[in-house]
Amino acid sequence: MRQVWSVSALLQAASDALGARFGACVVRGEIASCTRAPSGHCYFTLKDAERGEGALRCALFRRAGSLLDFAPADGQVVEARGRLGVYGARGELQLIVESMRRAGDGALYERFLRLRVRLEAEGLFDAATKRPLPAFPRRLGVVTSPAAAALHDVLTALARRAPHVAVVVYPSPVQGPEAPPALAAALARANARAEVDALILCRGGGSLEDLWAFNDERVVRAVHGSMLPVVCGVGHETDVSLADLAADVRAPTPTAAAELAAPERAQCLEALDARAAALRRRLQDRLDRQAQRLDHAALRLARPSEGVRLQRQRLGLLAHRLQAGAARRLDAETSDLRRSAEDLRRGVARTTAARESRLALAAGRLDALDPRRVLARGYALLTDASGHAVSTVDAVVPGEALEALLSDGRLALKVTSRESDAPA
Repeated sequence: MRQVWSVSALLQAASDALGARFGACVVRGEIASCTRAPSGHCYFTLKDAERGEGALRCALFRRAGSLLDFAPADGQVVEARGRLGVYGARGELQLIVESMRRAGDGALYERFLRLRVRLEAEGLFDAATKRPLPAFPRRLGVVTSPAAAALHDVLTALARRAPHVAVVVYPSPVQGPEAPPALAAALARANARAEVDALILCRGGGSLEDLWAFNDERVVRAVHGSMLPVVCGVGHETDVSLADLAADVRAPTPTAAAELAAPERAQCLEALDARAAALRRRLQDRLDRQAQRLDHAALRLARPSEGVRLQRQRLGLLAHRLQAGAARRLDAETSDLRRSAEDLRRGVARTTAARESRLALAAGRLDALDPRRVLARGYALLTDASGHAVSTVDAVVPGEALEALLSDGRLALKVTSRESDAPA
């Protein structure tokens, strides 16, 4: 008679057979789809690092994981030692990992690192090229798959935080060989239409292979060349893609990308209320100061006689100061005038005395040269008929009539002869 197995019995028998056949075995492969449960257990898939075919589910329990000197992550090539068995709940072949060591990074991860170094050298990740996001966007664009949970997360976050912000979806696949050109085209289409203030590029978590479209050089260059600011939220917090590095702002998750792209409406309203309150306070303070000035002016206007009295008092003080100043000025000018008059009198006296002395001296000289005084000493002045003085014998001829001027009168003379005393 044939044996009829129950499912659980068959799976248990297969597990026992595998354990007896292989015992403890060591498997080399590349980690993919690595997840860590809240219990501390780690579950991942080992892929063939050389052929890229074949996958083996693995379970690394918390006790064994605590003995590792590294944290398992997608893309790592490891050598895992453990026991083969069958997971009865799903009927899957799995390896219960008891120990594991790194055997080098996977080929895909090495490709990621090489591309990162090359693009970084070109300046695609330079912080100086990053642009700030608009403070208060009116419309945001989302580049992702319409069927992705990331789109739902973004729309939910925006509806909760900023319901006034409109959303435009630029659909594109986010996984697979057709994803890179489609993502680059969606980014180019959003820039050409220029209908949004910023872009959100997002998708949910996954393995390095699942997220590889966001490490494609075409997508990275499209993100860097975008005229619109780009917020990139790809995967979970531990996932880092090249598109994250090229974007203007990196968000750890799609929900965080939405929160970074649009400020919360409630916070904006609180800020507006605070500014409105401050404006009201300043306006009230200004009104209070002006009211005080008005009251003071009204008080002064209500008693004009006081103002007149003060002005009269000021005028009296000014008149007194003017009178005293004028008297002092007059006394000073009078004193100066007296000194000047005295100086003038002394100067006139000195000048008169000097001139009288000079005049007396000139009179004495003139008196000494008076011709009449010479004539009084017995001299006579002879003149011819024409009145010219005769000073030499040769100037007259015998028989010529002459006139002699004496000190007390004139004589008419006639020359009878002449005799010269000049030597011959």
